[in-house]
Amino acid sequence: MNAPHLPPHLLFGTATAAYQVEGAAAEDGRGPSIWDAYCRTPGRVARGESGDVACDHYHRYAEDVALIAGLGVDLYRFSVSWPRVQPDGGGRPHPRGLAFYDRLVDALLEAGVAPVLTLYHWDLPQALEETGGWRVRDTAHRFADYTRIVADRLGDRVDRWITLNEPFCSAFVGHAVGRHAPGTREGAGALAAAHHLLLAHGHAVAELRDAGAGQVGITLNPDHLIPATGSEADLAAVERVRTLHNRTWFDPLFTGAYPDNEREVWGPLADMPHREEGDLETIGRPLDFLGVNFYRPLMFRAAPHTEPDPALRTAVDVGAEQVDLDGYRTTTMGWPVVPESFEELLVDLDRRYPGLPPILVTENGSAEPDEPDAGGRVRDTDRIAYLNEHLDALGRAIRAGVDVRGYFVWSLLDNFEWAYGYERRFGLVRVDYDSLERHPKDSYHWYRDHVAAHRARRE
Repeated sequence: MNAPHLPPHLLFGTATAAYQVEGAAAEDGRGPSIWDAYCRTPGRVARGESGDVACDHYHRYAEDVALIAGLGVDLYRFSVSWPRVQPDGGGRPHPRGLAFYDRLVDALLEAGVAPVLTLYHWDLPQALEETGGWRVRDTAHRFADYTRIVADRLGDRVDRWITLNEPFCSAFVGHAVGRHAPGTREGAGALAAAHHLLLAHGHAVAELRDAGAGQVGITLNPDHLIPATGSEADLAAVERVRTLHNRTWFDPLFTGAYPDNEREVWGPLADMPHREEGDLETIGRPLDFLGVNFYRPLMFRAAPHTEPDPALRTAVDVGAEQVDLDGYRTTTMGWPVVPESFEELLVDLDRRYPGLPPILVTENGSAEPDEPDAGGRVRDTDRIAYLNEHLDALGRAIRAGVDVRGYFVWSLLDNFEWAYGYERRFGLVRVDYDSLERHPKDSYHWYRDHVAAHRARRE
């Protein structure tokens, strides 16, 4: 299978996140996060698993950096664990926590790989959750303090900074649906969390600029939304879902306004008492890039509201129901593989938001069965096909005028996949969770060869 031709300026990378790979959950002063608490609640995570050990990246980072270097990639995206730096979410940083990221960044640079640092990939210190978490404005200020600590320590060596990863998941999957930490089902609380996450982002941008950091961005997971039919009801339902999934984030960040259909979407929750004058100016500070995560499209149809009393509606009840998108192969996540949706999403964002900053595709990949053969080899041909097809779609989007500067495969390693525990594998490298040994899959070698060929064209 031949990798598609892509423009020489495109950079390649791979990615992980702290709670999913680091382990060492109670070592060197790290405090508990909301995910530690969530994992300890019976019935939340498959088989009662947690990130206590994960891939033990905290102790094996040198081995993992060697694997990254072996891919020949330009960039490696990782996240910093807030409770490892500030165990209680505030106050003086723990020196051992910061020292770990010193070692990691130095190892990456020595290997010729540029670090891309995500400040928040969902692991809020549990101490802050107990004082209101993202529902309260103070957490945004605590995040600014944490950002300054990390920037002061690593800003001399890290050129690319991401404030938040997928705030949609933090706010709505965590607070409205309850499938992620902190695992609640709220209406007003989820909307307040969404706003305060954006406010935290804006404060973090200011701190990073003041600290002299390099390029600054945010990573969102916008969805390509498909109506089940062409009926007016289904089209209107998709527009309501678009506000929930996409416009809640893109409009304040890139238009300086909140979505104009909020009252229709949120009903009695649309008064938003948590918003204050000047918030939009803070949220909309200019960015150097936009991170986009993409895995699959979603299809919706109109549906009655599920709560009998509109005042009790959860924030995600927007009068729409997700339906299966038939006729496509699905990954082990149950997600349909539709590469053309990747192209369509990127082109649509480019058209809807003129002046959008350059895009980094900060996550793209697939979970596959990944059973090793008798010799231990993982012949993950479906993952290779997925990556190849999505890179082809990316190339078409770039040729259509979308300014994309980088692409990261999710993920470097099999890891703790949130509520699914360890049963879903996204990695280019298989992790034996008993021995913690790493075994590159066929997709690792394919991606390595693709990157090498791309670099040869670049040179």
